[in-house]
Amino acid sequence: MTEILLFAIPALLIILGALIVVFAKNPVHNAMGLVLTLTSLAIVYITLNATFVAMVQMLVYAGAVMTLFLFVIMMIGVDKPDQSKESIKGQSLLISGTLIILVAVVLFVILENGLSWDLFFPESENIIDGTPSLIAGVMFTSWVLPFEIISILLIVATTAALALAYEFKKSDSND
Repeated sequence: MTEILLFAIPALLIILGALIVVFAKNPVHNAMGLVLTLTSLAIVYITLNATFVAMVQMLVYAGAVMTLFLFVIMMIGVDKPDQSKESIKGQSLLISGTLIILVAVVLFVILENGLSWDLFFPESENIIDGTPSLIAGVMFTSWVLPFEIISILLIVATTAALALAYEFKKSDSND
């Protein structure tokens, strides 16, 4: 009975947080609902004896990522009208060309080497202890390609966030 309660209470909090994320109208409330969801998920990890994963969940997601989300929400301002004007001349063409090249490279690699799901999703290893050194060993050997793909996506997301947040100001020529 205790195990059911230790799972049911955080599970209900996860569902409540997810509902807040989906249905709240204020973006700050959405972010706080996501913090509730991520914190409750860390509690579930603790009940499963995955303390390292729970600690990383709290530090990285509920801490750093949500702080970044709130900073971006408050910096951009949700009540600003949308600007459909390109801030950099030709940026749509540049982004389209980059995406076409990226898709072409991925298709070329797949056609040359064949599609091997083991390359993207290697068979998981049972890590019973779950110490940071064992997790790092698996992450940087058999899961190195997905790890690098995620790092590239994070760099792209950071660059996009900076591009969205940066406002170009016209300088007066009469100064």
